[in-house]
Amino acid sequence: MSDDLLSGPRGRRFCLGVLTAAQPEIWTLAARAAEYPQDQGLASELAGALRSPASVSAAESAGGGALLAGLTEAVDAARYWQQPDETDALLAQPAIRLTLGPVAHALADSLAAWWGPGSLDRDRQCFVQWTDERIGQPPDPRGAARKLADWKAAAMADERQAAERPENPDANWGGWWWSTPRPSELLTTTRSMPELGATGLLLVEDGLGWKQAAVWPLVTRPDSRVYELDGPAAWTWLAARYPMDVSLSKRHDWWRTTGIAGPWLVPDWSAVAADYDGVHLTLWGYLTTAGLALAARPSAGPSVAVLERTVLAGWDPDETYWLNDVLTQGAAPSDWRSDASGRWTGAGSPETAVGRPAVGS
Repeated sequence: MSDDLLSGPRGRRFCLGVLTAAQPEIWTLAARAAEYPQDQGLASELAGALRSPASVSAAESAGGGALLAGLTEAVDAARYWQQPDETDALLAQPAIRLTLGPVAHALADSLAAWWGPGSLDRDRQCFVQWTDERIGQPPDPRGAARKLADWKAAAMADERQAAERPENPDANWGGWWWSTPRPSELLTTTRSMPELGATGLLLVEDGLGWKQAAVWPLVTRPDSRVYELDGPAAWTWLAARYPMDVSLSKRHDWWRTTGIAGPWLVPDWSAVAADYDGVHLTLWGYLTTAGLALAARPSAGPSVAVLERTVLAGWDPDETYWLNDVLTQGAAPSDWRSDASGRWTGAGSPETAVGRPAVGS
């Protein structure tokens, strides 16, 4: 399992984030080594710190605060429209990955012990509604079919228009880089926690720095069908089973983030909805899958050539996209505020504050 955690950029960044929450000096070393990638002395110094008994011990004893810090670091650093940053490039070096092995092994156990079963927790699902600029209104659980139809029409139009963009994947061009059904108004939920209204308050890719939110508990229909994205195989199966060709529209962004020119597939979410009511990305699925260029449909025969690839991009850890109308409103919402340090506090409950411990980024 440690190899899985180190196979992708988000898993490696998670490992670094957990360690630096406990040992801030590791971030200093990593920042220096990333800034001067040709300095083998700095790389060796960092490698020694990563494989030290103190680092392994920190991973073995990591609790919720440190693990959330690592997840937040992994999410905050995610970029699917540009080249990997200097730190992601550093962590991808074979020598650095090798030294992270014992830490990753310990963190896989710590994450499982803290989070519990990775599948959807149906009894604790919440919708996060950002209220910085408007008063929160009850989420509307209806109209998923129309929202998916609108998404597909927009995605297909974007793909047609992308035929006019430069063929060179390295051209200075960008577009919609997500592989989720967005932009759309589909409801999404994440799990609530005792100290945090929902993980969706804290773990947000490409967030806009929101400071206020209403967290609405939602009830899932007991017979709702949920597909679990728990790793690369689950994602590639979905893309191959319900394929939508987005080679032209994703060509430039995903070339920059993966170094591969495609062709590219994403799931046709309107087709997925015929078989599943929701799709849930587990924490483990996020850490081992997000940002990787994965073979969705290899060719048959001895050549094993890759016909299409796919990228999981723009999907937050533990987030479920609901593709059919299977949600109803639950208890009253709770209001949450974030301070300058990124700590979230429930209104009227100052003793329950959860934030992002500083990891140097």
